[in-house]
Amino acid sequence: MELKKNDRIPLKIESCSSNGSGVGKLNGMAIFVPATAVGDEITAHILKVKKNYAFAKVESVINPSADRIAPECPVYLKCGGCVFSHMTYSAEKEIKANHVRECFRRIGGVDPEFEPIIGGDSEKRYRNKAQYPVAYDNGEIKTGFYSPHSHRVIHCPDCLLQPDEFEDILGVFAYYVKKHNVSIYDESTHRGLLRHIYIRKGCASGEIMVCAVINGNRLPDENTLVENLLAKEGNIKSIIINSNTKDTNVILGDKCRTLWGSDYITDILCGLKFRISPLSFYQVNRNQAEKLYGKAAEYADLTGTETVMDLYCGAGTIGLSMADKAKKIIGVEIVPEAIEDAKINAEINGIKNARFICGDAPQAAETLKTEGIKPDVIILDPPRKGCSPEMVKSAAEFNPERIVYVSCDPATLARDCGLFKELGYTAVKATPVDMFPRTGHVETVCLLSKNENI
Repeated sequence: MELKKNDRIPLKIESCSSNGSGVGKLNGMAIFVPATAVGDEITAHILKVKKNYAFAKVESVINPSADRIAPECPVYLKCGGCVFSHMTYSAEKEIKANHVRECFRRIGGVDPEFEPIIGGDSEKRYRNKAQYPVAYDNGEIKTGFYSPHSHRVIHCPDCLLQPDEFEDILGVFAYYVKKHNVSIYDESTHRGLLRHIYIRKGCASGEIMVCAVINGNRLPDENTLVENLLAKEGNIKSIIINSNTKDTNVILGDKCRTLWGSDYITDILCGLKFRISPLSFYQVNRNQAEKLYGKAAEYADLTGTETVMDLYCGAGTIGLSMADKAKKIIGVEIVPEAIEDAKINAEINGIKNARFICGDAPQAAETLKTEGIKPDVIILDPPRKGCSPEMVKSAAEFNPERIVYVSCDPATLARDCGLFKELGYTAVKATPVDMFPRTGHVETVCLLSKNENI
């Protein structure tokens, strides 16, 4: 039969994509169906048909998979964040691990030894940061998250991935906005005051930062907002206004003003204290970050005599977590604020063997070469797009014994491992780390070496 839009067909889900969509086949054509698990037998409602594949939604579940569970979040399909909420966590981990392996094989053409995926201790309440867009709907304030591929706010004040305290803080803002008739920012007109409500928590310290992102410089009756927030949540240590007056989709502006308390909060990670300001990078899942950094340290295999170059170092968390095992840490990062955070973090932890350089990673690498610096180990933790070919070449030209690559995108990691292979570096081991349970994201730590038998 020729498949067409609005057809209803029986379908068995045979596999699952990395974004949580089940995949069934009809006459060899792959049909992607969100919110399904491997083994589900369903009636699928066809939504779109392409040449070699189609998209559908579940009309009914005839025989559920053994992996299927009832999602706890009432808006998970509308929000689109927790794409694995409908299946067991063990099934989710298996899908993520298989995705990492497949990327290495198909994209990178490499086959390291894969260690078991490191799963989260909990699939709930693990995030330490949330950025809530704000909207009005029939006179009521909505806070939550954007629906997939849109800027339509899905009201979700109690996201199950966020700390419990965040819902109470959002409630304070909702009351304050209505009482003081605070206008909500409209992207189409670039008018309105309140853009986002941004909250961070030190999950080890318990300290909370509340930040209002506004299209201006002041909120009405700021003292009342402060009083109401402090009355509701005693762990708040910092209340900040972030001004973003640009016509942009970037959430935070460059200017911050502290309304009350400190300019930052602190947290403990890998036994070290870290300052977290509104603009600081900090892993959103602290407990899993400790496991991630522990695996990176294991792969680095430091004895105390090595010079370690930490490229894309951010606020220095990975490099500083290894400082007690290294002779010297050299961190490189292009964001000036992150470098200042890294220097402060080294100072408050009494770390004397760390140096931080602000600059583009390939350029900084070339500068260090002219200084005659030869790292024994290179740590790479690039953004989602991965390393540029120039960066891969620069890293390989340092001729380190080991390269430890931390990645939030297994596809670009696999691609770069293929490039490293051409330059004499073999992907020896790789470990997926589930930093973001229930979402479609997975981190990976990979060890590359010139000696395959290391």
